[in-house]
Amino acid sequence: MHPEDRVLVAVMNRPKDFEVARDEGWYRIPEKHAPRGMFFEYVAFYFTGAFGEEKWAVHYYARCAGHELVTRRTLLPDEPDHPRADELYYKMQLGPLQRREPPITSQRWRRIAFIHTTWDRFEAAEEINDLFVEGGEFVDRLYHALREAGMAAERRYPVRDAGVEYIVDLALPCREGILVVDIVDRDSGLPGSLRFSVEQIGEDPGACLASIRAEVHWRGGILPRVPGGRASGT
Repeated sequence: MHPEDRVLVAVMNRPKDFEVARDEGWYRIPEKHAPRGMFFEYVAFYFTGAFGEEKWAVHYYARCAGHELVTRRTLLPDEPDHPRADELYYKMQLGPLQRREPPITSQRWRRIAFIHTTWDRFEAAEEINDLFVEGGEFVDRLYHALREAGMAAERRYPVRDAGVEYIVDLALPCREGILVVDIVDRDSGLPGSLRFSVEQIGEDPGACLASIRAEVHWRGGILPRVPGGRASGT
């Protein structure tokens, strides 16, 4: 294991798929929904609500031993009449599953497809937001400053506006709407976001935090997180 090893965090929707990964050593990804670049050293699994008490968390990972492109019918011959039976899937060959202790939890319900991260981030992560590498140094810096200030931000968060979905670098779900925080040279394209330049973040992060805190207060405060990866209202 090396700090720069690539880790793909993939969604695990069905307990049956977990049993296949554990007992048969493979996992499938639809070709048409595959993440960019299919070369990584490890695959980790984010459990959805289908996993009961283990939901909304990463509990297991495995070394990736390669992949091949096959039809769903080939992978799952006991489901020959499935509407996607003839579509192509990447069959990811896995080593033995390893348990991640403690699990990496999501402290709010959120939709996740794939997360590209690195082994050093995966090893150090306490929650899902710690895994993201997208956004660069200044998004990282502002995210950690917000967390230290007690404002729980979400990274790579889906936000809808006028029927269009945007994936924004930083968002703070508030009691009266979602506050999007945008770095000017990384324009999210979302109108109404709170914007800062990299110079502002680098030279006066305290002023940035004060502006965010005032906007959060105007929106009724941060929507509470629920410890242990359980989100309120779900």
